[in-house]
Formats: sequence, C-alpha cells, structure tokens
Amino acid sequence: MMQTAEETTYRRLETEPVGRLLWEYSVPAIVGVMVMSLYNVVDRIFIGQGIGADAISGLALTFPVMSLSAAIGMLIGVGASSRISIVLGQKNYGQAEKILGNSLVLLLSFCLVYLSVFALFMDEILRAFGGSERTIPYAREFMYYILPGMLCMNLCYSFNNVMRASGYPKKAMLTMLLGAGLNLVLAPFFLFVLKMGIRGAAIATDIAMFVSMLFVMRHFIGRRSRLHFRRGTFRLEWKIIVSIVSIGLSPFLINVAASAINALLNMELQHYGGDDAIGAFGIFNSYANLVVMLIVGLCQGMQPIVGYNFGAGHYRRMKRAFLLTAFVATVCTTIGWIGSTFLSYYIVRAFTYDAHLISVARHGLKIAMIVFPIVGAQIVSTNLFQSLGMASKSIFLSLTRQVLFLIPLLVVLPRYWGLDGVWMAMPISDVIATVVTLALLFRQNRLFNRQFGTSFQ
Repeated sequence: MMQTAEETTYRRLETEPVGRLLWEYSVPAIVGVMVMSLYNVVDRIFIGQGIGADAISGLALTFPVMSLSAAIGMLIGVGASSRISIVLGQKNYGQAEKILGNSLVLLLSFCLVYLSVFALFMDEILRAFGGSERTIPYAREFMYYILPGMLCMNLCYSFNNVMRASGYPKKAMLTMLLGAGLNLVLAPFFLFVLKMGIRGAAIATDIAMFVSMLFVMRHFIGRRSRLHFRRGTFRLEWKIIVSIVSIGLSPFLINVAASAINALLNMELQHYGGDDAIGAFGIFNSYANLVVMLIVGLCQGMQPIVGYNFGAGHYRRMKRAFLLTAFVATVCTTIGWIGSTFLSYYIVRAFTYDAHLISVARHGLKIAMIVFPIVGAQIVSTNLFQSLGMASKSIFLSLTRQVLFLIPLLVVLPRYWGLDGVWMAMPISDVIATVVTLALLFRQNRLFNRQFGTSFQ
C-alpha cells in the first residue's frame, strides 16, 4: 500500500538521522522566529535613526505590552503544536484536527479580551511601566496603531508553529519571510517618504502581519494540508483545552514573567538612570532577543522530533535530538556574548546616533550579557520538558530564571550599586537558574534510564 506524503514525513521523524532532521526542521523555524523578532528590531532601528532617542525610549515602554500579546500566542500555538506532534506520533489524526480547531477558538477568544483591555487603559498601563511625559506620547501613538497587527501576529505565529509541527517546516518559513520582506520595505517608506512618524512603522507592521496571517490560515483552510479546519472541530472540549493549556502554560508564563520583569526593569531604570537608561535597555533587549530567538527556533525545530519520538517510544532518538540542540544553542549564545563584548559600539550605533545613549547602552550590554553563553542550554532544557508534555517541570524552570531569582535581585542589587545593580541582576539570575536546570535535567535522565533501560530505543 502506497504511503501518503504526510505518512512519509511522519515516518522520517522516527527513522532518519537526528542531525539531518534537526537541520531540516530548525532552519525554517529559526528563520520564522527571527523574522518575528526582526519586525520589532527593524521598527526600532528606523524609529531611532529617523525620530530620535526619546522615541527609542518610548518604544521600550511597549515591551511589556508586546510580551503579554506574545504570551497569548505562545500559550495556544506552542501548546497545540506540541500536543499535535505527540498525537501524530500515536497516529491519531482525528484528534490532531480537533486540537487544531479548538486552538483557533481559544486564540480568538483570548485575543479579543486582551486587545480590549489594552485599548481602554493604554495610558495607565504605559505610566505603570515606567513612562514619562517625554516618552509616553511616542509609546501611545505606536500602540494604538499596532493593536490590529497584534491579533494578526498571534494568529500567524500560533498556526505557523502548528504548520511546522505537522510536517511543513519550509512552508512555515516562507510565510514568515513574506511578512518580514514587506515590513522591511514598508517601514522606511511610511517613515521617511510619507513622513508618518512612529505610527507609520506600526502601520507597516500591521500590513505585513496581515498578509502573513492570510497565507498561514489559507494552509489550514485548503485541502492540500493533512490537517485542516473541519466542521465539528471548533466545539470546545475540556480535555483538549487542558492538554493545550497545560503544555503552552510554560512559554505563556515565560512571556508574562518577561512582561512583569520588563515593567519592573523600566521602573528601576527610570529611577536610577532616567529615560536614557530605558532606551539603553530597549537596545539591549533588541540585540539579546535576536540571539534568544535563534534558540527558540532551534527548540521549535527540536519539538516535533522530540515529541513524535517520545510518543512513538524512541527514547534514544529523543535524547540525541535534545543534546545536539543544546550544543548548537550554546554555540549561538557564545557568539552573541562575543558580539556584546567586542562589537558593542557597532551594535548600539545601529539603533541611535545619540552619544550619551550609546555610552549608557554599551555599558549595560557588557554587564547584562557577561554569562550569556550558558543561557542557550538552559532554554533548550526548559523546552525539552515542554515538548515531552511535562508541563509542571517546564513551568518551574521558566519561573526560576525570570521570576524566582531575577525579581529579588532587581529589588536588592540597585540599592547598593545603582544602575549597575540593575544590569548585574540579569547575569546572576542566569547562573542560579542554570544550576537548578542542570540538577532537574540529571534527575529526569536517571528516571528515564530506570524506566526504559537500554531497550527503549
């Protein structure tokens, strides 16, 4: 009996060399998430060079809001894609389509709620996040125009994950590249040709995300996809909701924590360094996020391989995929650290021409990223537990790095070292979180070895 293309794809996940599969799945995933990150980086570069330092600082105020938006997309997108990978490994295609339909209803419902809250309380939210009279007008103007694009972004990002997990990594990559290319063309056109200011950057992003969303959703509406929206799959089922949310809760909490941390950071930075310190953090965050997105892309490429082989009972292949991903992630974060240490002027200068802001940002970049090489393996380990459906462990590891350790350090260290204490809190929390992660990882490995032994291949 002849196999379908989809069946062949799923068969490859359990038979082909892990390194080849990781390359095939990770490269499109990396491109996809890098594209998502580049949306913001491109906007910040053009805004910083075209408007000025206050606009950069104003844009930094929007980080917590954007993180909350991304959290919703990850809650559904990562949860659904991880669960779909597992049930596909079990050859349960009908259940995979039910997960697909339920995830769409959940995502739209959540998005309508948070967009309404942001629109109604925008000024209050921005002020709570460290805004001043100089920076809030820029942040407000950007946010009001970007809100429609945030809905498109969540739909695009979430179902791009599902597209990749169901066996279409290259198609997922191309849809994201399309949006990024549009944004790269439209942003300078609206900013410099039409002279629309910061709202022009937001509108350019809206258009780009809308086009990408159309291509992603068309994939699941058409009949060429193995998984597509069907009647009857949109009726919410409690078990499916729990399965999606339990796995997606870890990256959701990561982004919620990131939002809270960004808000706290902005307040501490405003207190000890003023608007320029917030702008410096915006530049640091843009650069660090680019590197972290590489790791996120690697993890997304790892996820269908790990999830499928775990569901199919191939422990050794699952373990090899994890170790290879962790190694590559460490190489990436090491390169990121080298850039922050030896090329800091050129990195910062890409965002601003303001001499004082350049000086503050370079100093902060070097301190905040001093232990960055260890971050890659920590992120991959957290995503391993997520891919295996071990939600509680993934959530715990997510919270250690961004909440349990970082918040107390942000409260205490600046009282003694001022602005340097704010920057120092980040690498110290990374070190402690990595030690905890390694301890939990070794413990889980011993449990697997006892449970499956050498026969679990």
